[in-house]
Amino acid sequence: RASTPLPRPGGTGATSRGEHYHAQLGHTASEPGGRAPRGSWSSDSSSSSGPREPRYRVVLLGDPGVGKSSLVNLFAGVQERDLLEQRGEVAYERTLTVDGEETTLLVLDIWESEQQGEESRRRSQCLQVGNAYVIVYSITDRGSFESASELRIQLRRARQAEDIPIILVGNKTDLVRCREVSVEEGRACAAVFDCKFIETSATLQHNVAELFEGVVRQIRLRRGGKESHPHSSSAQKHKESLSRRARHFLDRLVARNSSKGALKVRSKSCHDLSVL
Repeated sequence: RASTPLPRPGGTGATSRGEHYHAQLGHTASEPGGRAPRGSWSSDSSSSSGPREPRYRVVLLGDPGVGKSSLVNLFAGVQERDLLEQRGEVAYERTLTVDGEETTLLVLDIWESEQQGEESRRRSQCLQVGNAYVIVYSITDRGSFESASELRIQLRRARQAEDIPIILVGNKTDLVRCREVSVEEGRACAAVFDCKFIETSATLQHNVAELFEGVVRQIRLRRGGKESHPHSSSAQKHKESLSRRARHFLDRLVARNSSKGALKVRSKSCHDLSVL
């Protein structure tokens, strides 16, 4: 059963490319959708008149050139020859079968780097519309890694009272000789910023299926926990201290003489996307 393609702006429906891709992501007949028009993002977590399975929005964040578009294209099954047709914002919807249950993800590649005028307003909107976030950096670009840390702080400030899934992604692992950010640094960052971590290669299609399946699992785990486990005072205190811990982490990126032992225990499960 194919997922529902999104309508293109100004048209009555999307043009289906009908190409199959990545069976382990879900249905073998999934089709990439079209681009979603600006301002069409609903605040509801599921469609009231759409399919019966849950529908969640996943927003990709990160600097230009880190591979966000490549990851979302792989998710959608867009082929290389189709990339020339894409301009600006892209949104794809696909229904995945994860652990025997169907979930529909609407993946949005809408993040802009500029922070002036209208773009600044849209950046703020991006931080509000997601049910889950994927923050991408390139392992070959330390600057993008530090930007990802700052994005994590912005996201927590924008959604302070919410327990939303956030996954830190180190992309371009195929460029081993150009690596500037180690796996250990990525895991340590995820531990400090209270999120999950995975390294991927869009070029080799390595861990891409695991990433989006992990997003589904993280959404389910947190939404299931909300019903039976309200936020405790200790959890609230944990969130309130995030900014302070973030500052300490950024300091450690500059001064690397500090011990890594304190982060070791906390980072041991950040790479397991099937647990909280």
